[in-house]
Amino acid sequence: MTKYFIYCRKSSEDEERQVLSIEAQLTELREFAKQNSLFVVKEFYESKTAKEPGREIFKEMLGEIEKGTAQGILAWNPDRLARNSIDGGRVIYLVDTGKITTLKFPTFWFEPTPQGKFMLSVAFGQAKYYTDNLRENILRGIRQKIRRGELSAKAPLGYFNEPRLRTIEPDKKTFAKVKECLGAFATGQYTLTGIQRKMFSVGLVGKTGKPLALASVEHILTNPFYYGHFQYRGDVHAGSHKPMISKKLFDQIQEACITNGKPRKKRGPKNFQFLGFATCGVCGYAITAERHIKKSGLKFVYYRCTHKSKTIACTENRFLREEALAEQVKTLCQKVSLPDEWRDKYIARLESEQVESRHSSDLFAQNLRDTISAIKMRLERLTDAYLGEALELTEYQEKKNILMSEKKTLEEKLSDFERKGNHWLELMRNWIIEANQAENLSKQENLSGMKDFLVSIGSNRRLAAGMLLAEFKTPWNFLAEMPAQARASGAGAVNSDANQIWWTLPDSNR
Repeated sequence: MTKYFIYCRKSSEDEERQVLSIEAQLTELREFAKQNSLFVVKEFYESKTAKEPGREIFKEMLGEIEKGTAQGILAWNPDRLARNSIDGGRVIYLVDTGKITTLKFPTFWFEPTPQGKFMLSVAFGQAKYYTDNLRENILRGIRQKIRRGELSAKAPLGYFNEPRLRTIEPDKKTFAKVKECLGAFATGQYTLTGIQRKMFSVGLVGKTGKPLALASVEHILTNPFYYGHFQYRGDVHAGSHKPMISKKLFDQIQEACITNGKPRKKRGPKNFQFLGFATCGVCGYAITAERHIKKSGLKFVYYRCTHKSKTIACTENRFLREEALAEQVKTLCQKVSLPDEWRDKYIARLESEQVESRHSSDLFAQNLRDTISAIKMRLERLTDAYLGEALELTEYQEKKNILMSEKKTLEEKLSDFERKGNHWLELMRNWIIEANQAENLSKQENLSGMKDFLVSIGSNRRLAAGMLLAEFKTPWNFLAEMPAQARASGAGAVNSDANQIWWTLPDSNR
């Protein structure tokens, strides 16, 4: 008597649909076996696609057949057994070698004859053709959506998939919350764990109601979807959805990720004025603070390197008194401040510049448009080079992504410029006032204010040989590099050194 195995399979990842489909197959096949007096020794079923080889239950069943446990298979259709050439070929080979003597399908007729094996191979081929054709149709649809600027995937946090239009739209419940958190992280005041806690506090949680995983938080911070682009298979594409943030803010977030991306141990309040303000200039590790109490009862605070580097033998052994560090903070703040005479001269200069800037504004906007057009031409030539097989895929994707990012930055710059016009004059006025206020902070010896001011305008603050050093952003670096005698000369230096700073201000302010 021929012994049979029943084999059922469902591809869907939906658990409910899997169970129902397999149960329906089992019911039909058991009834078919009863009607045809087939002796079934075991039932095999699994929920896994047959597009690729590697099904464990299917492999186990064929292993049992090779051992002689059964000689036949009962399945709903040949495509339940195989949708790829390897598994289909293996079944046919077992028929050729006599390990499988019969195959039974309620919807397909088979006999182990040359004609029957040919028809079986045709059935397997049709199943593979159906899978390949379905995949190609899906990919074609995805490519068409990408051309329209639509991401064919699950919407990221802050958006939702609109089922009727099949687009991705802002989620009214979470859009503003995600935007708030992205803006907060861009300030550089948060670590990954810190922004994770902030997200949880505003109601951005995972499916279980717990805080988002750090990996999910990091993915949100680095996802170009939020500034209007999206990534698909390594390529960056321009999206048609509503951006949440600007490209400029996204770039600031990436800088903050590098600086504050790693979770840090939570510090308790120790009331040290400059704790976390600078790093060691030799090894790059954090500067810690210690409070020493003399026998007389006097208290002193010292700052020194933590000496935690395992790769660099730090030679910085100096202890710097808090009073000495405070004096150096004050000196740095004075280096990037504007005296009252300079403030008055600059503001007067602004008034005259406002009249002259109208013509230069048109020229600046046209230059941006020309640059954007040039990038578009470069993208077209790059695509032609790739299609002509002059470039490898990885090289093409790398160069394309760089150009797409540059193009987006310039488009935002042009859009902002056209919307704000001579807004740079207002930015310049704010910079003059802020630099003049730094002078007042120094005079008032407001340590907390001076520290926050230096953090906002610079980076890479470090202690080396007892000296506090820092790098300043433009245009603050021009003030910092100015000779001390020029600063001390007051109004007499305005006509020379101040002019140099004025005309070397970056495009972001001018």
